[in-house]
Amino acid sequence: MRQIHKHFNSKKTMIPIVLASGSSYRAELLKKLQLEFVSFSSNIDEAPQIGESVADLVMRLSQAKAQAVSAVYSSHLIIGSDQAAVCNGEFLSKPGNRQEAIHQLKAQSGQIIHFYTGLCLLNSVTGQALKDMDISAVHFKRLTDRQIENYVDCEQPFDCAGSFKSEGLGIALFSRIDAPDPNALIGLPLIKLINLLAKFGVEVI
Repeated sequence: MRQIHKHFNSKKTMIPIVLASGSSYRAELLKKLQLEFVSFSSNIDEAPQIGESVADLVMRLSQAKAQAVSAVYSSHLIIGSDQAAVCNGEFLSKPGNRQEAIHQLKAQSGQIIHFYTGLCLLNSVTGQALKDMDISAVHFKRLTDRQIENYVDCEQPFDCAGSFKSEGLGIALFSRIDAPDPNALIGLPLIKLINLLAKFGVEVI
């Protein structure tokens, strides 16, 4: 599915931009840069490979998403990004429903969750791909069952890995966040993306 995002801004890019994602969260983040772009979902298989580390997973999938979309957009800068969360060595998936969200948050209470966000910027004209990764650590408070249930019922974070939205009420669940870029925790490391765009001649400001 393709979505077009336009912004009234004087900045021009020599090559159009595509966000290889159907995520509304990533699209909203990218809008902060005030660049025109198109969103197009890659629809790739995101299952981890046997023995694959979380860092290798997000980097592989970020590039795979960009490459998949390059088959449709052959003269563009394509942004691929993937994120995985880990708690005590276990991958955290999107909960999908209330019961699983409550289960995840109970397991995360008092724990540190690490979020790995991979990023790939692919020039589909030349095939050149630039990659980077952001790692954020979320320190959870010790939460009561009532706090967890109240949060889940208020925000219903069923489509978020780890069962929270750090940009919303989920911030009340944490004692601390160690993150080089708060945008990365939501799904797209904008600071690193700005640096990669500059290497392809796209100046955000």
